[in-house]
This record gives sequence, C-alpha cells and structure tokens, in this order.
Amino acid sequence: MFDGDSGMLTCESCGRQDNIEEKLDPIAQQVFEKDEAIEYQCTSCGAVLITNKDTSATVCSFCGSPVVLGDRLSGQLAPSMVIPFTVTEQEAIQAFRKWCKRGLLTPSGFMTADRIKEITGIYVPFWLYDLHHDAEVYGEGTKVRSYTRGDYHITETEYYDVYRRLKLNYVKVPVDAADKMDDTLMDKLEPFYYEHLKEFKTPYLSGYMAEKYSQNDTQLLPRAKDKVIGYIRSAIKDSVSGYTTMNYSNQRIATTHASARYVLLPVWILTYDYNRQEHMFAMNGQTGKVVGKPPLSKLKIFSWFTGISAGTLLILKLISLSMGGGFL
Repeated sequence: MFDGDSGMLTCESCGRQDNIEEKLDPIAQQVFEKDEAIEYQCTSCGAVLITNKDTSATVCSFCGSPVVLGDRLSGQLAPSMVIPFTVTEQEAIQAFRKWCKRGLLTPSGFMTADRIKEITGIYVPFWLYDLHHDAEVYGEGTKVRSYTRGDYHITETEYYDVYRRLKLNYVKVPVDAADKMDDTLMDKLEPFYYEHLKEFKTPYLSGYMAEKYSQNDTQLLPRAKDKVIGYIRSAIKDSVSGYTTMNYSNQRIATTHASARYVLLPVWILTYDYNRQEHMFAMNGQTGKVVGKPPLSKLKIFSWFTGISAGTLLILKLISLSMGGGFL
C-alpha cells in the first residue's frame, strides 16, 4: 500500500518499497498502468468508487455493504493530479481523539474518543477551477465631515460619482465532485496545499478508496463561482475605501472559465459510535484538520448558559451599586 510517511509504495508482506515517482520495474509496471483503475458500484447505496486493479471485493466505505467490482475506468476518467495521504491511519486516530477532548459542550462520554467504529481513507474527487473576473461598478459615495463653530454643530456632506473596474483572478478554486460527500463538510476541510499536487499514478490508490466524480466541471462551475463571489465583493469594497457611505447603482461581474483540473484529494472518514448513534466526521488527509458535528450535552449547555446568566446579573448588580442605585 502507499505509505504516507515515506512516500513509497510498501509491501506489507515482504517489506519491499518502490518509489512511485521513479519508473517501476516490469512486474510493478504491469500492475499499475495509468488506465488500470477499476470502477465498482455499491448495490445498496449506489456509491461509485475506484481502486487499483487487484481489488476483487471490498466493503462500501459509505454504508458498510459488500460490493462487487465493475468495469475498468477509461483513460478519460483518470484524474490528472493527486495529493497523496501524509497523515497515516494511526496519526488520524490520535488527531481525532485529541480533537474530541476539546469539545467543551460535548458529552463526557464522547470526549473519551474510544468508540471509533471505522476509519477509511478516501481520495475524494475535486475540480480545481481557474477563474478570471472582470468587475465593473458604478455608484455614489459620500464623505461626511462634522465640526463645531461657535454655538453651531455643522455637518458637511460631499457627493462623488464613483467608478471602478477590477480584473481579478482566482486559481485552484476547489469544488468536490462526489454526490456522496457532504459539500459543506468538504468545504470546511480546506485548505489543501496544492504545491504538493503530483501527477496521478494508480500506486497512490493502494490501500485507500477513491471515488469517481459524479458531476463534470461544467455542471459544477456555478458552485465555483458562488465560492469566490464573496471575495470579489470584498475586493470591490476595498477598492472604494475612504468614503463614509457608498451606494452602488450598477454592478457587472463577468466570469471567464479559464480551466478546470480533475484531481483527487485525501480525506479520512471516521465513523464514531456514541449513545447508539453513528456520527460521521471527516479529516484532511494532508493537514489533519477535523470537521464534523459532535453531539451536544444538554447538561453542559444548561450549565454554560446558567453561568453566563449568573455572571451577567453579578456585573449588572455591581454596576448598579457603584452608581449608588438599587437593583431590581
């Protein structure tokens, strides 16, 4: 399997290691040709996954059901690049347990982090978009000045016609392309460090799951645009700083889709069994960042709000006493 620590393809039986970046020997080359990724589909939940050609049967990482392999993927469906796992399974478990202990409002039983039911390393498909934007805005800005002259308080307001045109480029905007993955969860896993992207080679999949993209780059382009619109508006706002108020009469934002690359990014999926319920969490397989929604303790929440209320009442009472007044 691929060893994230050494970056080598390691045989667990004999200990042999091969450098994926170098040309493999003839036997290994026969096993890991670029077009030999395998597609199989879970008959229970419909998840479509890929792995190397030696896999004959496995368990669906999404629903736990056994699955049967399907036909091999065509070369067109092979990713262009991949970020290999650098967080090992044991490191992922340790990082998750440490993260659980930081939950101030989670039940004490959850914080022990001793009920990890399953952990699966999955290469999740993403489209990385390069987007060019031409933003043009018209508006009216004001500058307000207030001063006192004699017995009069004077306010002066100056009005300005404002025009700005900005050219903004955003590169490697990530959008996950797997229907089975929660978009909000995947967004929170960012950032990934794209300087570590490597040319896709199937040995990186060894020992891990990998899902095929469900939607192509054209279908997901609107979502990529939505992800950067906040940054565009922030850039426009920064460009008209110095005005007291700004009212826009017209805004035009034209987006040019420069390119999109299909890549695989490493994600650990952890299933945690607590109080007879399963909770799913995700971890960035490159940085160790954990995201998910842990259960909340009603008792801790009540105690927390009670403490806040008591503290607020005490502060109000002290203020009242310091001002010589009573306190109701």
